[in-house]
Amino acid sequence: MQFCDECGSIMHTEDDAWVCRTCGNEEPRDSQAEAEMTTQDGQRDDGAPDVADATQDANETMQEPCPADDCDSDRAAYEMMPKPGGSYEVRLFTCVECGHKWRES
Repeated sequence: MQFCDECGSIMHTEDDAWVCRTCGNEEPRDSQAEAEMTTQDGQRDDGAPDVADATQDANETMQEPCPADDCDSDRAAYEMMPKPGGSYEVRLFTCVECGHKWRES
């Protein structure tokens, strides 16, 4: 893929030149440079990126009893998340002892 040096638009090939359809700029094609361009087939797929846990390393905790049956902890880290399509936020808790997650009811 080649971008126009004049306006930044994507250029298209026409015979032996790269042509910008936006501003008309033309540049000669370089077959060696084009051979070195990476295609999607040559790219590495590392899978989906890791999702950050907003409660990890959180120092905001509060007294909130863990609802897990086998946990007696009364401290939980929390974060506020906007409710999709709603006009209010919901509080999400993570127990500091067992890692159990729940939301405010």
